[in-house]
Amino acid sequence: MPEPNEPEGVVAGTGAGGGMGLAASEAVTLERPSGGAERTAPQGKPRSLWSDAWRDLRGDPVFVISGLVILFLVVISLWPSVIASGNPLKCDLAKAQEGSQPGHPFGYDGQGCDVYTRTVYGARNSVAVGVCATLGVAVLGSVLGGLAGFFGGIWDSVLSRTTDIFFAIPVVLGGLVLLSVVTGSTIWPVIGFMVLLGWPQISRIARGSVITARQNDYVQAARALGASNSRLLLRHIAPNAVAPVIVVATIALGTYIALEATLSYLGVGLKPPTVSWGIDISAASPYIRNAPHALLWPSGALALTVLAFIMLGDAVRDALDPKLR
Repeated sequence: MPEPNEPEGVVAGTGAGGGMGLAASEAVTLERPSGGAERTAPQGKPRSLWSDAWRDLRGDPVFVISGLVILFLVVISLWPSVIASGNPLKCDLAKAQEGSQPGHPFGYDGQGCDVYTRTVYGARNSVAVGVCATLGVAVLGSVLGGLAGFFGGIWDSVLSRTTDIFFAIPVVLGGLVLLSVVTGSTIWPVIGFMVLLGWPQISRIARGSVITARQNDYVQAARALGASNSRLLLRHIAPNAVAPVIVVATIALGTYIALEATLSYLGVGLKPPTVSWGIDISAASPYIRNAPHALLWPSGALALTVLAFIMLGDAVRDALDPKLR
């Protein structure tokens, strides 16, 4: 029988202390004031950091705009012929430095090549270099930094001194020295150089995140229950330490695209006949007074791409940073 002051229609459960209370796993059944059918109050599903971050990102205009720009760049990188039907290597010296014409909205460069077609096709190599370099840097840096932060000792000391050596090497100067001996025109030497000099930054961030995560109570509890080092690292530490790595890698992707353009402009990155924004900017620089459009469009595409990735990284950082909530 319910108590005199207890409302009807409430299903009571017995708590752990023997008192009357609502069972945690049972729904609360309420009766409509009009005496109608009963309804069940939905139980709230606990949200994780990633679900909260995704909910915030969907409502962030910075993330939406930058995401649409990046999606467009990915599409034209995979299928450039969808919006550019010409051949980026087909040039006509008779049309060199000519301005906009029907069917050629960006005009021609100093070699008589269609600037619009080369700008569209240049996105493929520039974005490919940035994505591959970022993936290589993130994987190598995360593995080395995570292992050093988890095990500590001599491994941590060796990694710290190694990263100090790499941080002392200027990136552009290192590219001039290392890539000057490469004669091929593929993107892989440039990607390998970026991975070689870029992993120390990610490794330090991963190391700090792992050191912070391994001191949490749930890691100590799992260790006390007999969990192995691999299980601790993969199941308990890595998922809670990967957020800073994702943020830095997203921002660094735009930086690597700009670095590829810089190295190609200096003549040690991608080389002709490869189509790249950096190569086109370098080729158009001598004609900046007579044909500024040949320099404007690839430079604008490069700046827009780098800005989109930086804005995306800032939005992801704000969504994953619990201190900003």
